[in-house]
Amino acid sequence: MNGRRVCVVAAASVMALSLAACNRESASGGGSGEGGCSGVTLGLAVANLNANFFNQIKQSVDAEAAKVGATVQVSDAGGDSATQVNQIQDFITRGVGAIIYIPAGATAAGVPVKAAEQADIPVINVDRNAPDAPGVTFIASDSVAASRTLGDWVVEQRNGEGNVAIIQGQIGTTPQVDRQTGFEAALAEAPGMQVVAQQSSDWDPDKSFRIAQDMIQANPDINVFFGQSDQIALGAVQAVEGAKLDPRPLIAGFDGDPAGLEAVRDGRLDATMVQQTQLMGRLAVQSACDVIAGEDVPAEQLQEAFLVTKDDPQQVEEYIAEHP
Repeated sequence: MNGRRVCVVAAASVMALSLAACNRESASGGGSGEGGCSGVTLGLAVANLNANFFNQIKQSVDAEAAKVGATVQVSDAGGDSATQVNQIQDFITRGVGAIIYIPAGATAAGVPVKAAEQADIPVINVDRNAPDAPGVTFIASDSVAASRTLGDWVVEQRNGEGNVAIIQGQIGTTPQVDRQTGFEAALAEAPGMQVVAQQSSDWDPDKSFRIAQDMIQANPDINVFFGQSDQIALGAVQAVEGAKLDPRPLIAGFDGDPAGLEAVRDGRLDATMVQQTQLMGRLAVQSACDVIAGEDVPAEQLQEAFLVTKDDPQQVEEYIAEHP
């Protein structure tokens, strides 16, 4: 992101402090709903609503906010960090009661948190954290443990022998780092599993398809693909199907979004980790309301993710029907 732009944003946030404080007094005063949220406006800053994963969290936030009498203002960064910085500045100027923040990337992720803190607006981070400026609480899946579970399953399926290709998400984002860490920990216990190719797709499914094609061409003996999201893994599925590889590589994803679950059901994707998106959205609203009411919340709220494979079609159908 352009350094000059950050400076402009920072200056604007200072000028907005007085207005934000006044607006917050009117928004939070006299609240009678759960956690003091009745009549409060919450800002929801989403990384990219083109991703079903984030849409599921948004739907859950909307539903939970309605239950407690709060209003939600939504911004979609479209995957651009600079855009999101400006969107959160708008939330600050409007004086929202709290901001539920899913960073669009690792670059400048802490800038909005620092600006909101200056305006005395609590920030609830979801899915991705800003290590240099964490919010009041961080709500996410325990991606290290979950990807370790997935990696252990992959190792078992391949009897400890395999040539592995990893298609990464956006380098430096919390889920990318944690999923890499957990999966590599599983592979480290199996010396016969070798990572022969890995590359970042920036969470872009079209890019992941092209990356997988290149990986297959350079390493035709790949027999495991790990896509660090379901959309990335489905890019690998498309590339494998196009190449008509025989035997077919094992392909694993992460998220448990509807398209990923349907691919597991249909046998095109071998496994995924199902994240509790509905729970995370509810926790984000509840945590925001608690903080507004002056209550303490845990600094970190990590949730379990669930392994689902093509060998358990009943469980897949249950998750498709009702996502956790």
